[in-house]
This record gives sequence, C-alpha cells and structure tokens, in this order.
Amino acid sequence: MHRILSNTKGDRWIWLIVILLSMISLLAVYSSIGTLAYSRGVGAESILMKHLAMIIGGLALMYISHKLDYRYYAGISKLLMIITIPLLLYTLFFGSHINNASRWIAIPGTGLSFQTSDLAKLALITYLARTLSRKQENIKDVKQSFIPIMGSVCVVFALIGPANLSTGLMLFGVSVLLLIMGRISVKQIAVVCIAGAILLAGILMLGKRSATHMSRLKTFFHPEQVDESKLFQGNHAKIAIATGGIFGKGPGKSDERYFLPEAFSDEIFAIIIEEYGLFGGLVLMGLYLFLLFRCIKIATKAPKAFGTLLAAGLSFSLTIQAFANMAVAVGLGPVTGIPLPLVSMGGTSILFTSIAFGIILSVSRDIDEPKKVIVGEIKEVAIA
Repeated sequence: MHRILSNTKGDRWIWLIVILLSMISLLAVYSSIGTLAYSRGVGAESILMKHLAMIIGGLALMYISHKLDYRYYAGISKLLMIITIPLLLYTLFFGSHINNASRWIAIPGTGLSFQTSDLAKLALITYLARTLSRKQENIKDVKQSFIPIMGSVCVVFALIGPANLSTGLMLFGVSVLLLIMGRISVKQIAVVCIAGAILLAGILMLGKRSATHMSRLKTFFHPEQVDESKLFQGNHAKIAIATGGIFGKGPGKSDERYFLPEAFSDEIFAIIIEEYGLFGGLVLMGLYLFLLFRCIKIATKAPKAFGTLLAAGLSFSLTIQAFANMAVAVGLGPVTGIPLPLVSMGGTSILFTSIAFGIILSVSRDIDEPKKVIVGEIKEVAIA
C-alpha cells in the first residue's frame, strides 16, 4: 500500500476530492438502498458491497490511467471513436430496455449493464482535444478541420439524444466550449449550434421517446396542467430538501428514501440534504466547485494544447453533470436521469468517471515532472 501511495502522482487535491466523494457515496448509497434491497429480496449490505467493489475498481482504473502519459490518449482517440459509433448505434436499436430507455448493453456473464454514452463522453472529448490541437495551423479550413469536428459532434449527439437527451445535450454543450477554446470561428460555431438545434427538434418531435421528453418539459414549465402522479418524484425531492433544515436529520434517518424511486441515483442529492442538511449540500457543491478550480488551473498550466483541451473538456463534463443533477433535485430543471458523478450508485458510470479523473491527473503529472527535471539539472550544475 505504501508503495502504491508513493507512486501516485498529479494534483493531490484531486486525489483528496475523489476520496471524499467516494466516502460520501458509500454513506448516502447505504442509507438510500433499503427499498431497492427489499424489491430484489437481498440485504442492503450485499448491494453496498457491490457498490464498494465498483468504487475500488474505479480507484484502480484511476491509478492506472493516471500513470499513462496523457499523450497516449491522443493516439487512441480515433480508435475510441471508431468503437463508440457502432456501439451507440447498437444501443439505440438493440440495447437493453431499462426505465423506458435503451441506453445500456448487457455484458454477457457478468450481470452488469454498460451505458455506452459513458464511453462516448471520453471518446468525443479526447477526439476533439486531439483534432483541435493538431489542426491549429489550418483551423479555419472547412474541409480538413471543420467538417470532421462538426461531423463527430453532431453524429454522437444524434445517436445519444433519442434515448438519453440530457446526456446528449450536456456533451454537445461541452463540445461547443471546446470549439470556442480551440479557436474555431464564430460563424462555424454558429453552424454547429444550428445543426444541433435541428437535431434537437427532430429528437423532440420524431424520436422514440419524444412523448417522454415533451411530457417532462411540460411538467417542468407547466406543472399545473399535468396529472399529480407526474409530479410525484419532484415533490418528494422537494420535501426531502425542505425537511433537511440546516444540519439535517442525521445519517440514515431519511424518510423520503422510501418514496423517491431513484433515491440512490438520480435523487441522491435530495437524500444527502435531508440527512445532512443545507450544510451537507453546500459542502458537496463546494467539492465540485473546488474540483473545477483545480482542473482549470491544470488546464492553464499544461505545456501542450492537447493537455489543456483534454483537462478542460473532462472537467467541464464532470462538473456540468454534477450541477445538472443537483438542479433537478432542487426543482431548477426537468427530470433528466443524470447521476451525480462518483456519488450516485451506478456500475460502469463510476468506472468511466474514474478514468476521466485519471486522465486529468495524468495531465497534471506532466506539469509537475518537468519542474522536478529542471530542479535536478540545476542541482547537478551546482555540484559540478
């Protein structure tokens, strides 16, 4: 263990944030899985152990991915996109149907399901970071630069959006931020946004889940016009938050965990506030904001454009996802199904989130190591 700890590199604050979020996750998930355990006919401890195994597996992947030079991810970004597109197509038409959406591919012999949009996030962000950094000299060229970039963004959005619109929109927004950072012209960014708006309109009107999407939007904007049953999840999330007070009811004392259908996942932030109060909610928000601050610092100090874009894209993705989840819990957004990164219970999403953290740490490691080399060279000169 000491050897592993001594070999961990990169930003120590990010390591600390990941460990704290993992601890919060264990406490919150254990408190909120009683109903799930009862419905499955198993003990809550067995579900918690599976969740713990995923967290440990995620930390292991984070360690491995942070030890790799981040430039390695530029080399495999094309391969990731080549793998991702067929997987998204397969998921869209033949994926496992869970919670009225085809977002998962069952992994044979494991009992686990794999959400392909998690892989798509890593694939698209690494591909955009690589393409934007390598094409800076001819970034205004429509054929060589703009069409491949626009095509990748729109294709991924078109394949994710019909089954998982919230994730598709979030990833599209992160992509636009990367285009701005990559010095794509305003006109070209406007073209991408128009194409995205057309795709969005098509998904809302013609997609398989168009009725679900429109119902959620109507429930959010006009709650007085919908059936009371559609307000059930949002109302109980608000009750959980309202009864939490300043310091909460205490660990394991949530009442709304018995009513919220996704208390361990989509609505886990509401459970955390109910048990730990406004104080606990602010601490959690502070951790994500501090994470964004550290990641932006890494991005600004990265010696290569690829490292800057990679760290920025992954950090934007993680923090936007976190605050989108929180916004839904407090009633500031329509129901989405987006989990809280590293806190919500969710198999493969934890693993891919951990890999994203590992890649960010790999970029930060590249910032620290050149300093050590320079210091070593100065000492050698001084001794000589």
